[in-house]
Amino acid sequence: MQRIDVEIARGTEVEVRFRITGDSSRLRVPPLRESRRTDELWRHTCCELFIGSMDAAGYYEFNLAPSREWAAYAFTDYRAGMGQVAIAAPTIEVAQDASALMLTAKIDVSLPFLSDKWRVAVACVIEQIDGAMSYWALKHPAGRPDFHHASGFILEL
Repeated sequence: MQRIDVEIARGTEVEVRFRITGDSSRLRVPPLRESRRTDELWRHTCCELFIGSMDAAGYYEFNLAPSREWAAYAFTDYRAGMGQVAIAAPTIEVAQDASALMLTAKIDVSLPFLSDKWRVAVACVIEQIDGAMSYWALKHPAGRPDFHHASGFILEL
C-alpha cells in the first residue's frame, strides 16, 4: 500500500475514515462479518484509533477491522491497566475497489475519564496477501513501531 489518509470528526460520536490507497488486490482483507467484539484484530489488516485526555496518562484504544469486527480497551498508562470498555458496537462501513480500501466507523465516546481536550493517535496494520505486515502511524518512536507510545499521540481535538 502506498498511502493512508484519515479523517476524524468529533461530536457525541467520533467518526473516523481510513482510506488505504494502492493496489488493493495485494491487500489481505478478511470477509465481512456481523459486527462483533473480537480481540487480537491487530494480527491482520486493522485500523486503530487512540484517544486520551491532554491532562492524563490513560487512554482508549479502538480496533476496527474491515471484517466489521471491533475492540475497545482502556489503559491507565502506557500499556498498563488494560481492560475492555463497555460501549455500544461501533458502526463500521467498508468499501473496496481496485485502488483503495475505505473503512468508516462511528464510535460512541461518552466515556469516563475523557476530558474536553483530547490527544489522538491513528494507525493501521496492513497485511499483504503474501503475509507481509506493515505498520503505519502518524509517528513512530525510534526502533520498532509502537502505536501506544506517547510520541504517536500528535493530534489534538
